Amino acid sequence: MSKVLVVSDSHGLTKELEVLRERHLNEVDLMLHCGDSELVPDNKAMSGYLTVMGNCDFGGGYPLETTTEIAGRKFFITHGHKYSVKTSLMNLKYKVAEVGADIACFGHSHVLGAEVIGDTLFLNPGSIRMPRERCDKTYVILDLLDESIKMSVFDISGHELKDLAYEFALPKR
Repeated sequence: MSKVLVVSDSHGLTKELEVLRERHLNEVDLMLHCGDSELVPDNKAMSGYLTVMGNCDFGGGYPLETTTEIAGRKFFITHGHKYSVKTSLMNLKYKVAEVGADIACFGHSHVLGAEVIGDTLFLNPGSIRMPRERCDKTYVILDLLDESIKMSVFDISGHELKDLAYEFALPKR
């Protein structure tokens, strides 16, 4: 079993990203940042995070999107602004199908959400700086199991929001 931490839209926060990393370092196998860190890649707060560029990330250094595989699951990571995720997941859905990803992680809207469309889990971990549609500043940890993916949602203090936990029936392809 592998675990993946997903965070997005930290907009300049540094100490909080370091705290998340230290809190979960020995528990997760991969840490993803879905953009809008507003930090340069060599900032120590970004150490250990696989990161993409958001619409508020200037100066380059991060890819616009990337893929990675862990525990037999292929991840597609993007900020989402180039796919208009605030209005629809349709463009992102086409891209994910093109690259053959099992899980699409994105940010941009600052709205926590997760849903399975077809054979793909689409996940937005919300924002640890300026969440929208809820008060909690959130990030997510995914447990990658053979027949499912368990999602645990945490607030910035590390408190698990148990009512938001969900298990998606999503067998490995």
